Amino acid sequence: MYKVSSILSKFADSLAKKEDSNIGKVFKIFSEQLEDLKFTNQRIKEWRLIDNAEGIALDLIGENVLQPRGVATDEVYRVLLKSKIARNLSTGDINTIIRVLSLALDSDPSDVSIKETWTDEVNPQPAGISVIQVPLKRLNEVGLPADQFARIIQRTVAAGVRVNSIELNGTFEFGSKDLALDAEAGFSSLDNPESGGYFGSAFVPASNEDLPI
Repeated sequence: MYKVSSILSKFADSLAKKEDSNIGKVFKIFSEQLEDLKFTNQRIKEWRLIDNAEGIALDLIGENVLQPRGVATDEVYRVLLKSKIARNLSTGDINTIIRVLSLALDSDPSDVSIKETWTDEVNPQPAGISVIQVPLKRLNEVGLPADQFARIIQRTVAAGVRVNSIELNGTFEFGSKDLALDAEAGFSSLDNPESGGYFGSAFVPASNEDLPI
């Protein structure tokens, strides 16, 4: 904080340095304006980060990386921006795909697992992958539809490689009374409907075009 006494102390002793003097009152107004300016500059600095930016600040980041918003909310738009930046640097290999997805969802890379379909013992297919582990909870928190997330994955892989299927891992479990104490599993209670697990799902990516991915 810019203290009036500190500002006044820098002036010559021939001037009145009391805060209730005329010059003190002037610099009290001046210090308040400096404090507002400091706060604004700090917010500008913070909002250069995708996780902190909101509204038009996110739109400006999107213009820099050529990622339009479309109808996306701020939370979903952050995922689009992170994935677009990561995709711009992607080489298309599996480790890079995992890194892109974990960055987009702000999750640990160990939460994402990918398998090449040519190694499938039942139905081997060339030039394809299956995403066999993705944190469904993060998708729910962000509000990104699973089919749109599938499009992000498809845009991340190398040209000619197809995303055959995606398995979204839930946290729901049966069979233990201790699950009532676990916010990540089992049924939720009437008093706390936000706790409890998520059912997983599996699907084949479609070609819906709701978001500009």
